[in-house]
Amino acid sequence: MKLVYITLAGLGATAAMTAFMYLLTLLTKRTMKVIKILGTMVTHQTQPDGSLSGSMSSAIAGTLAHYALGILFALGYLAFWHSDVGAPTAAWGALFGLAHGLLAMAGWYFYFMLHSQPPVIALRTYLLSLIFAHIIFGIVVSYVYYLLVHPNFSFWS
Repeated sequence: MKLVYITLAGLGATAAMTAFMYLLTLLTKRTMKVIKILGTMVTHQTQPDGSLSGSMSSAIAGTLAHYALGILFALGYLAFWHSDVGAPTAAWGALFGLAHGLLAMAGWYFYFMLHSQPPVIALRTYLLSLIFAHIIFGIVVSYVYYLLVHPNFSFWS
């Protein structure tokens, strides 16, 4: 049952992280739509002017890749917890999220540097925002997993 719980936690955390990045897009007027950026790069559909693809295939590819990675990293969190490294708490979730965010920032940086035609975005802002997004991921994956494992936890009282 723990695999089901961590998968659901990974999906929820990925959704929360994605919502955060889309909110930043709205607030800053900068391109930080992770799914569109990832989909554009995975399908090699960067527009001639450097903008993101609006195709359905890039949206599907970006969504599937992003959520699959979210589940994969959530499984990594579970592996750490079962190895007695950390626990599904807010503090450990934030710490794992920070480490995860730094790894993601490095991974995205190299992906942009090695990609044949990456989209034109404010890369520094995007990469720094990913750190905060992954801290949110870590907290949410920890919290959702904890609530699923401990269903009698009384959050509202």
